[in-house]
Amino acid sequence: MTSISRLRPDHAEALLAFERANRTYFAASITDRGDAYFAEFAERHRVLLAEQDAGLHHLHLIEDDDGGVLGRINLVEVREGSAELGYRIAEKAAGQGLATWAVQRICVLAVEEYGLTSLRAETTLDNTGSRAVLARSGFEPLEDVMFGDRPGRRYVLNLSGGAPPAH
Repeated sequence: MTSISRLRPDHAEALLAFERANRTYFAASITDRGDAYFAEFAERHRVLLAEQDAGLHHLHLIEDDDGGVLGRINLVEVREGSAELGYRIAEKAAGQGLATWAVQRICVLAVEEYGLTSLRAETTLDNTGSRAVLARSGFEPLEDVMFGDRPGRRYVLNLSGGAPPAH
């Protein structure tokens, strides 16, 4: 069964392997993390865990039955009851409903575990899969923006009445 786990120190090796295995796939739709991300991964992982411990982020892995990483789903820049949602799904698991499942599950965690009342998200307009995930999960378009030279959209999800029902 697929599960979502809060990011821990012992996730470092599996997370780095996930990022390396999917680097080219991710770079096709979002800005590449760059070589420094991989070279400095251990320190970056340590810093993220410290920021999570300080309440700045809620970071998670999506794992299969064997503990293999299928994706990441994060709530970052937590402030005043709100956070920015971000996620990435492994190429081998894409297009199977995993992102929608994970976003809907993280909405429940946002309300029940983290006490959040709204989430923000953004994606490029050409990322139709991500736009569909946000729509299925109840996110409302907020404004059109540019991400460099790529048109995009910002979204918001009001959680003050609880997490939306799963679809």
